Amino acid sequence: MADMKHIQGDAREKMNKAIEALESNLSVLRTGRANPGILKKIVVDYYGSTMPIDQVASITSPDARTLVITPWDRGALNPIEKAIRDSDLGLNPNNKGDTIFISVPMLTEERRKEMVKNAKAYAEEARVAVRNLRKHALDEVKKIKEIGEDDVKRGEADVQKITDEYIAKVDSVLHKKEQEILG
Repeated sequence: MADMKHIQGDAREKMNKAIEALESNLSVLRTGRANPGILKKIVVDYYGSTMPIDQVASITSPDARTLVITPWDRGALNPIEKAIRDSDLGLNPNNKGDTIFISVPMLTEERRKEMVKNAKAYAEEARVAVRNLRKHALDEVKKIKEIGEDDVKRGEADVQKITDEYIAKVDSVLHKKEQEILG
């Protein structure tokens, strides 16, 4: 039975990582409020190498509609501005010489629906990951040689309960983000 507990613990741990990945993916979706997290996936071409924006500048949000990006090196201003402009976030950076200001516009109904659609796609990826982890755990349960058929069935049922729990977590995270976007 120690093997069964190990398999279930391993499945939980990996399914938690799937939830964390989902939350990370959802954090970059704009909700209409200025949130430095929306710039998290932007990479800047800085002196011949690509770096995440938060490694070349500090990002603050002084109010609900504004992001302020202060590069640590003024030479990074134009590459940062270009990276933001080229991203699919629909933001228009305003270079003030030593900082970049971004006014976060209100989301249109069409853009909100598109973001909800993206959120649902991320959630489906997480569900698929959880189901793949379930399959792997079930395969591991079947490989245990020293247990009987009843214990295998019980182990499979336990893995299914864990899977259902994590699918419900995915749905909960998605629902929360949908409410935030549609707000």
